[in-house]
Amino acid sequence: MKLNRRSMLASSAAALAVGSSLGFGTGRARASGVHDDEIVIGTHLDLSGPVAAGMPMLRNAMQMRIDRANEAGGIHGRRIRLIVEDNGSQPQLAVRAAQKLIRSDEVFGILNPFGSGTNAATVGMATEAGRIVFAPWAASNVMQQVAGNSPYLFTTVQNYHTTTGRALAWAINEWGVERIGVIYQEGPFGDLIRGGVTMGLAEAGAGEVVAEAAYRPGDIDFSSQVARMRAAGVELVIAGTIIRETVGVMSEVKKLDWDGVRVLTAIPGRATLVARLGGDEVEGLYGIGGWQLHGPDTEDADARAWLADFAETYGVDADENAANAWSYTSWFIDALEAAGRDLSADSFVEAARATRHADFTTFTELGFEDNHAMPELVRVDQVQDGRWVPLTDPF
Repeated sequence: MKLNRRSMLASSAAALAVGSSLGFGTGRARASGVHDDEIVIGTHLDLSGPVAAGMPMLRNAMQMRIDRANEAGGIHGRRIRLIVEDNGSQPQLAVRAAQKLIRSDEVFGILNPFGSGTNAATVGMATEAGRIVFAPWAASNVMQQVAGNSPYLFTTVQNYHTTTGRALAWAINEWGVERIGVIYQEGPFGDLIRGGVTMGLAEAGAGEVVAEAAYRPGDIDFSSQVARMRAAGVELVIAGTIIRETVGVMSEVKKLDWDGVRVLTAIPGRATLVARLGGDEVEGLYGIGGWQLHGPDTEDADARAWLADFAETYGVDADENAANAWSYTSWFIDALEAAGRDLSADSFVEAARATRHADFTTFTELGFEDNHAMPELVRVDQVQDGRWVPLTDPF
């Protein structure tokens, strides 16, 4: 599949050019950030931009997992120190943050950095400098391509195109729907969703979409997109939407009293926050899920204990973003441990590729294949009475 990711690649190319001019090197592994008594790692999050309100969950979960590792004696006698920088959801700020982490702080790696555009502008710079980039919160397929499939990049977010395609094929076969429409964001994220729709239709032996409508990042009015779906007699809408956009699409569906349609949101839209913020307007929404969701009434003992620990530590209830940040940080720490006392970027790569990972967030045990977390299992959920309820087993 050919992706239109011109803007991301341009940002990354600019960042690589900056990195080369600063003498970051050509990928040679070196033990930056590894000292006798500590390992220095960094991250860049949106601390001042449009999703800043959600960043404490990531930051706190990472720090809590690191604190627990340090309390247990560290990694082969070394404590882990985390440095957090602001990317403001802007590629230019992300480049500046990455420059500081690499040049001034000399971090060993960058863990859980947030944002597709911000990561596209920085993963190449970091891996070219011989730094590990682990679990960027961004479209994994695009990140791997931007970084030239660098051995120093490890992606954990399920690919949007493959997961969308697999869930759509299931929906067509299970629900018997024939008229499919898709609403997607302009740009690389939307390209992945649209590509996944094509894959799902082919897998199910179905025809082409009968209607499609794009929206721009930042749009808040989805009346025209939903109206186009209804005019085409769509039975199933695939929504390539994130939090606010998912609620916006469902609000228009409910406003039109359109009862004869199902809406299935891709992975980014199947979030606890959607169910919480959307209220009655998102009742009945279907979502593609790539990880376990746990509320206060969860029957999973490990999840219950972790939720209680987080609430006691920070005075707020954790969401699934915090749970995933904790999970990815745990996997990173396991790889550090497995790499041994003689830690370098190359020894980390070898160790990480050999690790297996499973906890209360995962559907099954995971491992890295071509530096991407596999297998990519998905589950279809539905919002019922204000919470996501599983409709399928993971598949």
